[in-house]
Amino acid sequence: MITFLLLALLVLAGTLGWVFRRASQVVLLERGGELVSTRRWRLQRGDWVILFLGFGLSFLIASLRLVPVGYALVEFNYLTRHYSVSEEGLTLVVPFLYTTHLYPLRRQEYTMSSQPGEGQKKKDDSLWSPTREGLQVGVDLTVWYRIRPDALVAVHRKLGPTFEEKVIRPAIRSIVRLVISSHTVKEIYSGARLDLQQEIHRRLKDLLERDGFVVEEVILRDVHFPPDFARAIEEKQIAQQEAERMKYVLEKERLEKERKKIEAEGTAQAIEIVSRALKKNPRYIQYLYVDKLSDKVKVVISDQGTLLDLRALLGDERNR
Repeated sequence: MITFLLLALLVLAGTLGWVFRRASQVVLLERGGELVSTRRWRLQRGDWVILFLGFGLSFLIASLRLVPVGYALVEFNYLTRHYSVSEEGLTLVVPFLYTTHLYPLRRQEYTMSSQPGEGQKKKDDSLWSPTREGLQVGVDLTVWYRIRPDALVAVHRKLGPTFEEKVIRPAIRSIVRLVISSHTVKEIYSGARLDLQQEIHRRLKDLLERDGFVVEEVILRDVHFPPDFARAIEEKQIAQQEAERMKYVLEKERLEKERKKIEAEGTAQAIEIVSRALKKNPRYIQYLYVDKLSDKVKVVISDQGTLLDLRALLGDERNR
C-alpha cells in the first residue's frame, strides 16, 4: 500500500512540474521607460488535459492493493456499509471510501512453551493445570489452525485482527485445563498421552469451529511434572532397572547351575563307561595313561618296575 501511494505521489508531482513549466512564460513590460521582465502563468487547453490525466493516473495508482499469496483482503465500504473480500493478486480499493485489513488464509501456528522465544510469548508460557488428584502438570503444545475463507468477514466483524489473543489463546488454555483435570498424573505420564492429545484436538476443534476456525492438529511437545513426582518417577525407574539387573543375574546363575549339572551328569556317565571298560579289560587303564603321554615317549618304567613298550601297547589296543 505504501509503495503504491509513493508511486502515485511521484506521478502527481511529475505531472504538476511538467505542466507548470509549460505554462510559465517570461514577459517584458515597460515601466518608467525601462523594460522589465516578469513571469506569468497561462495554462492552455492541452495543459488542462495533461493535468487531469495526471491526477487520474495518480488516483488509480493510489487505489491499487497487492494481496500476497495465501492472504485475503477484507474491505468495508463506508457509504454502502457492506463488506467484500479480495483474493490474492492486484485489486482496486478507492482511497478514503474503503477501510481494509489483510488476513492470512494459510496454516497458522500457536505455541505455548516453557522455552523462552519458542512460542508467541517471549517468556515461559507453559500451561500448568491440576490433575484429578490435584497435582500440577505443565504442558507445552502447538496448535495448527487456519481461518475458514467463507467465515473471514464474520471473523473480522466479531473478533478483528487480534483474534489470537481474544479467542485462540483463551480456548487453548480452557480446553487443556479441562482435559488435564479429568486425568490422573499416572495416565498423563503413561501411554495415555496420545489419547490426551486427541481429546484436546477434538474439544478444541468443536469449540473454535463456531468462530470460523479450522483446527488441523494439536501437538503435545512436552509434559512437565512437579519436582517430587519427577523424583519419585526417577527413583522408580532406578528400582526397575535394578530389579531387571537382579533378574538377569539370577537367570545367569540358574543357567550356570544347569550347565554345571549337565556337566556333572556327563562326567558321571563318562566315569561309568570307563568303570565298565576296566572291569572287562584291566589293561585299559594303562592304555588311557599312555594315550595322554607325548608321542615322543617310547618306553615307560612303571612304579612296579615294569618296562612298558608303548608302541606294542598302543598297537594292541588300536587293533582291538
